[in-house]
This record gives sequence, structure tokens and C-alpha cells, in this order.
Amino acid sequence: MWKRAFVGAATAAAALRRPFPSLIRGATSSSSSNSISSAVNSMLLRSLKDHYLEVAKMNMPPKVGPPSPFTIVKGALDSNGPVLKRNYGDEEITIYVMRLAANDDEDGDGGGGGGVIDQLFIHVDVSKPNQNECLMFLCGLYEDALGIHSVSMRPKLQESGGGYLLVPSQYAGPSFADLDESMRDAFHSYIEERGINDLFKFLQAWLYVKEHRNLLRWFKTMGLFIDGKKPPTPSS
Repeated sequence: MWKRAFVGAATAAAALRRPFPSLIRGATSSSSSNSISSAVNSMLLRSLKDHYLEVAKMNMPPKVGPPSPFTIVKGALDSNGPVLKRNYGDEEITIYVMRLAANDDEDGDGGGGGGVIDQLFIHVDVSKPNQNECLMFLCGLYEDALGIHSVSMRPKLQESGGGYLLVPSQYAGPSFADLDESMRDAFHSYIEERGINDLFKFLQAWLYVKEHRNLLRWFKTMGLFIDGKKPPTPSS
């Protein structure tokens, strides 16, 4: 496929170097340039289509639901907002998740999708009614462990908030590592009591599906743009 495309492009380029009568040189040069552009577009569209079909054939993990009483936030797959919510007494607990980047990418995918998701970065908000601030945990979640990176008080997120980009405007508290061991243990018990440790299997599968959908959408919209077609509207 690549060889045919490059041969076509080389043939078109060679046409530019042939001697033409001066009266038709401009028109012919323009025609040859169009041929090169068409060959490049064709090559790119073929590559995008091949990759789209390859990704479409990937096997997805078995469909699983979140541990009760967590519920999936509507539209979570198509946004960067919260994924899960649950009530715990008078608290509302909201979970955001993303892939935790590894220092060494053993699968060679550069962290850009694909490969094994064996560590997650989660953002846990614990809010209470009639309070303007919430408790925020940033954690690393693994299949058999959870590590707290930081804990702080912060203003409640609005419904449209992204969850990760809000910069604290006040003192966020000491580094979690600087807290004494008994307090760190107490915060870990606080998180575990609310069921956060049990979310790895669901969130891992959920991220696989989300990244798969995003990759398919990227190949499709890129191909439609190169081909000069409008992508479908979100409602269609």
C-alpha cells in the first residue's frame, strides 16, 4: 500500500521536471501539483482507514458494573468529568479517573493508548450539604492497593468542572508524606471505608472502553476532514 502511494507521488513529481511548451507550462504544473496532493491524501486516507479497522477489531473487556452503591455518571464516556458517584451517609462522593503514566512504557506505546492499564490516577471528592468546601483526595489505585498522594480542602466543583485543572487559591495543607504515620493510616481507613479500594476492576475496564472509543472517533473525524466531509453532529 505504502509503496504504491509513493510510486504514484514520484510519478507525479517527475512530470513536473519534463520540458513543456511555455504556453501550457503553468496549467500542466498546476495539474501535476494536484496529482501529488491527491496521491498524498489517498495514502493518508488509506492509512487512517486501515488503523480504524484494526482498532475496531480489538477485543473489549467483559462488561462489568461498578460495585454497589456506586453509579455511573451519565455521559461520562464522552466527557472529562466525573465517572462515578455514591452517597455515604450525608456525604456525596464523586470519582474522577485517568491512566497513571508509568516511567517506563514496557509496551512501547508511549502512554498514548493501548497496552495494559495496571495503575490508575483517581481524584476523590467528598462533599457535604450546606458546606462550601469538599475534601479532595488524589490517589494512585492499583489492583491490590491504593496510595494517597495528597489530601486537601477545596471549593466544591461546579457540575461543569473538569476536576483536574482547578488550582487551589489558598493553603492546601501539608504534604501527605509529611503527616505522621497514624494520621496517614487514618486517612487510608477513611478512603477504604467508602469503598474506593474496590473500584480498580471497573475503572480499568471503563478506561479501556473510553480510550477505544476516543481512538476510533479520532481516526474517523481525521479521515472525514482529509476527505472534505463534515463529521456527524454529537446528537446524530
